[in-house]
Amino acid sequence: MSAPVLSIIVLAVMFLLATFLPINMGALAFVGAFFLGVVFLGMEADAVLANFPGGLFLTLVGVTYLFAIAQNNGTINLLIDGAVKLVRNRVAMIPWIMFVITAAITAVGALGPAAVAIMAPIALSFAAKHKINPLMMGMMVVHGAQAGGFSPIAVYGVIVNGIVADTGFDYSPLALFLTSLIFNFLIALTLFLVLGGRKLMSGRVGHFVEEAAEARMKASVGHRVSGSDVVYKGTGSGTYGPRDPAGDGASSVKTREDVFSQGATMVGLIALAVVALGFSVDVGFVSITIAVILALISPKAQQGAVNKISWSTVLLICGMLTFVGVLQEAGTIDYVSDAVSRLGMPMLAALLICYIGAVVSAFASSTAILAALIPLAIPFLESGEVGAIGVICALAVASTIVDVSPFSTNGALVLANAPEGTNRDRFYKQILGYGAIVVVAGPPIAWLVLVVPGWL
Repeated sequence: MSAPVLSIIVLAVMFLLATFLPINMGALAFVGAFFLGVVFLGMEADAVLANFPGGLFLTLVGVTYLFAIAQNNGTINLLIDGAVKLVRNRVAMIPWIMFVITAAITAVGALGPAAVAIMAPIALSFAAKHKINPLMMGMMVVHGAQAGGFSPIAVYGVIVNGIVADTGFDYSPLALFLTSLIFNFLIALTLFLVLGGRKLMSGRVGHFVEEAAEARMKASVGHRVSGSDVVYKGTGSGTYGPRDPAGDGASSVKTREDVFSQGATMVGLIALAVVALGFSVDVGFVSITIAVILALISPKAQQGAVNKISWSTVLLICGMLTFVGVLQEAGTIDYVSDAVSRLGMPMLAALLICYIGAVVSAFASSTAILAALIPLAIPFLESGEVGAIGVICALAVASTIVDVSPFSTNGALVLANAPEGTNRDRFYKQILGYGAIVVVAGPPIAWLVLVVPGWL
């Protein structure tokens, strides 16, 4: 059996195991990289480890550490309170506030599931209180997370841009970000109109900030079991471990240290965006530097923050990218590219890649499938018969909008936070049905808009 065929089998087995068993795919990827590289290809262990993405590791740790501190010291809650004040008493604006806040959180570097874990309990509490369709509210949060997820300093954006940057393609990180932002905004707008948003236009409520605080308090105490964080089942990849619901880091009585720490965190988040984007300084170094400064300013706020770093996500991404490096050594990428090119229909091949990304991501990890499929698509794109930017943007969109699936982490978080009184079986079927629609319709729409016209 040739090395490329063997590596494809190993990759397929990894996805199947991670889908049906609660095993982190990153751990499986490290094992697969070792056996494929050292045992079958005769590589030295150091050569396998040379594919470890050290820069991305620092980015993931730095960003999640920074946002753990921001959640501990109440800065996230402060942002939510400020946002809901802006809408005064307009019920119709509540879903859009949830969309915008979640998008902003992911755009400046937070992981998508972390942002959804923060916002979903709050959003669905509002939905129950103001009779807003819970499916619409939950999906606004998920699509908000995806809308900001491909900014140049967001995790998805860093991964995709980093992979493509090494290829020498004429590529635009801004096009990727705006494509995801616009697609998810249009989906959110459609959901808003179809699921009762127009009926909310005449609705009015009062005491918005107090209700926001109450929603966060319920979120912080209502989803814990025996003193431990909820561990979500059925999330496909076993990717994300314990979560920290929004609001449990904030005290109702603010001290001078709390106020100073929140102000410093706001300045730090702005500095992260300015320095990393404006001056092209490494996001990982900037984020961890800001996090350490905040920890020095307020030691209380950083208590437990290191434990909140998404180590399972770090393991997933670093393991997958290490395995992809071994795939390149095995010649798998060239092998798959040649097979796709032999179809003789580049447009059809691009559509197939988008569908593969969507279907696998609906049951497993979007991060993992992006890390695996983009390298597989790059040699095929080098033929120049289809636009590289268009295909990469379409693949990114198709592989992430399906995170609404109840088998994906974000969809599972929405399901787990169903408001009291909700028929959970019905809610599950609604999320499942919507997820199926997105999986079926998302890839061809992305393909038709981004690939076929050739304008990217």
